[in-house]
Amino acid sequence: MSAVAVDTTTNTHNPLDIVEEIVTANEWPFDRSSEDEMIVEIAGRWCDYRLYFVWQEEVSAMQFSCQFDMKVPPARRNTVNELLAEVNGRMWLGHFDVCSEEQSPMFRHTTLLRGARAASVEQLEDLVEIALSECERYYPAFQFAIWGGKTAKEAVEAAILDTVGEA
Repeated sequence: MSAVAVDTTTNTHNPLDIVEEIVTANEWPFDRSSEDEMIVEIAGRWCDYRLYFVWQEEVSAMQFSCQFDMKVPPARRNTVNELLAEVNGRMWLGHFDVCSEEQSPMFRHTTLLRGARAASVEQLEDLVEIALSECERYYPAFQFAIWGGKTAKEAVEAAILDTVGEA
């Protein structure tokens, strides 16, 4: 079995430069500790979110996560793991995970950019918008599972009410 490899001379520009422009334009507080890492703080409807952007030039990939300001207590970890399976089955882009270090829920997605000159502003705006939208959508389910004592299925059903018709 051989590895798939093609020698290319196309260098992908660091997408964090574009992310920094987006963040600055929205006046969100951020810290760019290096050329390859950025942390952004955003206030959501339910809680504050911490966005992490990490650029891996070697593989032309940008890892992105949007972490909730919420902790999962040890007694609720099994329920939250079941909730992750319920929620992730409904996701089309990205997935939810629990940060092993801080035990807080987060949305995660990695964007591969090999062969592209750069990520577009629209791609990065969409990524942040989708992440925030999904976090806001599923935050109540995490709350119900962690603090409301609900099962994973009950938490999702209580949090996700699809509106039918008009009022």
